[in-house]
Amino acid sequence: MPPVTDPGRRTPPHHQHVTGGVAVIRETSVPPSPEPRPVVGSLPAYSHVASAAIRWRASSNEAPVPPSPLAVRAAAEAAAKAHLYPSLGGEGLIRALASHHDIEPDRVAVGPGSLALLERLLLAYTGEGTEVVHAWRSYEAYPIVVAIAGARSIGVPLDASYRHDVDAMLESMTVRTRAVIICNPNNPTGTVLEPSELERLVRSIPANVLVVIDEAYREFDENAPDTLNLLSLPNVALLRTFSKAYGLAGLRAGYLLASPRICLAIRKVGLPFALNRIAEAAGTAALADRDHLQSVVRTVWERREHLAAKLSTLADVPRSHANFLWLQIGDQATVVADTCARAGLSIRPFAGEGVRVTVGDPNVDEILLDSLSLSRASTGPQGLNNGRSQWA
Repeated sequence: MPPVTDPGRRTPPHHQHVTGGVAVIRETSVPPSPEPRPVVGSLPAYSHVASAAIRWRASSNEAPVPPSPLAVRAAAEAAAKAHLYPSLGGEGLIRALASHHDIEPDRVAVGPGSLALLERLLLAYTGEGTEVVHAWRSYEAYPIVVAIAGARSIGVPLDASYRHDVDAMLESMTVRTRAVIICNPNNPTGTVLEPSELERLVRSIPANVLVVIDEAYREFDENAPDTLNLLSLPNVALLRTFSKAYGLAGLRAGYLLASPRICLAIRKVGLPFALNRIAEAAGTAALADRDHLQSVVRTVWERREHLAAKLSTLADVPRSHANFLWLQIGDQATVVADTCARAGLSIRPFAGEGVRVTVGDPNVDEILLDSLSLSRASTGPQGLNNGRSQWA
């Protein structure tokens, strides 16, 4: 029986070369291979260049100290059972979170980090031909996960105070808008909306549009608003994480508070056993250790104010409500970051805009101040305060 030929499959071009009466066929083109969706080719890939010269990390907004001893002990005990699958959907942590926030368990969902939960939300509620509105500059992962979901990202420039521009965000919405993401406190500027403005924004969004409030840094906000009251609205989802104040960045655990219908939708698009047993155990234990949490938060508050006071003489530093500071230094961003790296310190540059610096490690202060001073000396007294970048 002759082989079946696929009419849609091309045979690679080739030519014959005869050597000693033996015909040798050599391909002259690259063999075909699978092609990813066009949108994938346009996405940036996360990359981390490891360097032995880096001794201090102030680029990823990690906690300044190890997690709660209770969490460490729980993680070790859970690791001893790593040969067993974890609970299907993180039910133990869900029950602990429901009790902690005094809400029903069906209004809680958990996953391997809050970004994974955001991706699930967008997969469930957006898609081709739809739009997602968010501020910009904001968390750099937003445009990426929006594109993965097939939607179009609508970045709305921050206002003159580096905050979400409520009116501009509302005006940017169209019939194609399916979700609005609010990062509060905002990453990387550390700024927050006034509670009244946050509520005005949320309540002005139509009920058929998903509202995601990303609160990854809320524990560091001295006057964090009570956003749980917004859960009375059927379209609101609150994203929170154990990676920052709880110090579990290496285990990847985040959670979402929303209506039962929203929680059910993201469970449907999520993978089973997504939250590993160590992360679930550590998160549950960390949640119970409120003394440790408050100790971490107080440490960040003190060191944040100390560093901000020093930096404000050299650069434009908006008031931060997170565990990092934003320095609006325009074209000097990469220069300062490179200078810090040569001194063994990693910070997060945003080319042409500024740098974000995690607070908490006292070793950071002197290196950063020296790097800023060097840059200022090389560019003149106005070199680090050269105006806002034009963001789009």
